[in-house]
Amino acid sequence: MSPRTAQTSAPILESLSNRWSPRAFDANHEFPEGALRGIFEAARWAPSANNVQPWHFIVARRGTEGFAQIAESLVGFNQAWAGSASALLVAVAETADEEGNARPWAHYDLGQAMAHLSVQAQSEGIYVHQMGGFDPAALKAAFNLGENQVAVTVSTLGTIAESADHLPEMLQERETAPRERRPLEDIVTIAA
Repeated sequence: MSPRTAQTSAPILESLSNRWSPRAFDANHEFPEGALRGIFEAARWAPSANNVQPWHFIVARRGTEGFAQIAESLVGFNQAWAGSASALLVAVAETADEEGNARPWAHYDLGQAMAHLSVQAQSEGIYVHQMGGFDPAALKAAFNLGENQVAVTVSTLGTIAESADHLPEMLQERETAPRERRPLEDIVTIAA
């Protein structure tokens, strides 16, 4: 499949303009040992409130029990395509410390870590597709998450397939549709 570079109204980093969330992954691709270290290092260096880094990642390669457990937690049409990814990733927010003190910015901080991870991944030729369609309780049970650990997203990681022909027709259309975003003027207010 051809790259889907964003048409931006101002210059941005190439790893940002080329980043998109495919569903057509190469089902034969496997990550060599250590191949994901850079993306997790990028996440590690994301900013966080008081530098507490209130996040944790669970990553499982295709063919493992962990991958199957994460895939089983997916709902809707996510199950129809996510199994071809090389790995599945659960992003977990740690919403309180060991003493029970709330970390009110944990979800925001995890979002920044995922943003860093996805941009680094794109720069390394790894595609990331984040999903909200999953059963958090199933993941909590499967991976023994603590009371203050919340699965926020599940993501696919892998390389892109040569075509989207293996996807259901509706998803094939989404895979090749033009990329669109709201105009910049709709999302930015300049206060006087």
